[in-house]
Amino acid sequence: MITGGTSGMGLAGARRILEEGGEVVVTGSNRERLDGVAEELPSADVVLNDAGDPDSAAELAAAVTKSDQRLSGVWLNAGYGDGAELGDTSAKLFDALMATNVRGPFLQLAALNDALDDGSSVVVTSSATAYDGSPLSSVYAATKGALVSAVRGWATELAARDIRVNAIVPGPIETRFRDFLDQETKDGLEEQLLQDLPLGRLGTAEEAAAVALFLLSDDASFVTGSQYPVDGGLLMR
Repeated sequence: MITGGTSGMGLAGARRILEEGGEVVVTGSNRERLDGVAEELPSADVVLNDAGDPDSAAELAAAVTKSDQRLSGVWLNAGYGDGAELGDTSAKLFDALMATNVRGPFLQLAALNDALDDGSSVVVTSSATAYDGSPLSSVYAATKGALVSAVRGWATELAARDIRVNAIVPGPIETRFRDFLDQETKDGLEEQLLQDLPLGRLGTAEEAAAVALFLLSDDASFVTGSQYPVDGGLLMR
């Protein structure tokens, strides 16, 4: 299962799973984009689900149980970016980001726990923003930092069932993440990032998805509680 799989990294991962003969459930909160995935990937199961809704986790688990499916892997990827200058940070912005980016994955994993096979794998999408001090993004960074901490606790708790839990930490990836910024600010930020990146380019959604799928696979059978940067070298600068 890939939550938030209707665009970017999640969609790239769903495509690859199907290309390699696997089965995938894709969730998303936008009906139009979800319908687009159903049309592009007819063999995928698609589920309308909003990670920011506290009732959605139970609905997600019910959808899996109803179809009598078991999960060999879950990629908790649903989330979004937003930001403001410190003086303009509001309770509404804070609560909305925390609800989707932190509470959502917590409740989803709790609800899906019984549907996970022993020996399965969980991957959580964090962000290099948790470490790089990007302007206008302190609340978003806090949500992604919280997930890194949660991954360690989940990895310890689920190890008794041989379930591995890891995080990917994407850096500048060509996705819709920074669409909340005005174009001038977005262009300026990306230009600065490119100057700081040892590899000198933005990453692709497919490159980020490849690392997530490695962690979901048996090739990462002795990896748990870890975080894998997919950032072109951003965090080592």
